[in-house]
Amino acid sequence: MSSQSTPSATSPVTANYTEKLWPNFWGWVIVLGLSAAGILIFIPISPSAGFVAFGVLLLLQIVILVTSTPTITVTPDTLQVGRAQIERKFVGEVSIHHGEDATAQRGIKLNGLAYLCIRGWIKPVVKIEITDPDDRTPYWLTSSRNPEYLAAALRGVGQQ
Repeated sequence: MSSQSTPSATSPVTANYTEKLWPNFWGWVIVLGLSAAGILIFIPISPSAGFVAFGVLLLLQIVILVTSTPTITVTPDTLQVGRAQIERKFVGEVSIHHGEDATAQRGIKLNGLAYLCIRGWIKPVVKIEITDPDDRTPYWLTSSRNPEYLAAALRGVGQQ
């Protein structure tokens, strides 16, 4: 459920990567179930009120999920993860973490000053070191369904 552009092997200067951290299948099932609860609440008033409540709740939850889904974007000049953006020249070492190592990065190994854009339904995480001397943030930690592509895009574009 993620969209991406893999880095181009022939032209690293124009390498771009984009990924939306959409909810998984079960997230959408929960939205449908919560919306269906509107039917149960309003059907004693009238069946049409129940179905109107279902439609309104469904539409409202879809709008909230779509507008709040973060995007990871890598361009030759910038990296944007969710609402945070930084110039590529301040991106340092990039590491990929899977399984128990990813769990540890999100938990016991987490630095309290790190910027987080993690989603519980996406297990792998990418740790991106920040080298800006004016920024107290040591690194960004982000979930990614395609951590290898994200790391390759961050490593593949020439930095000034």
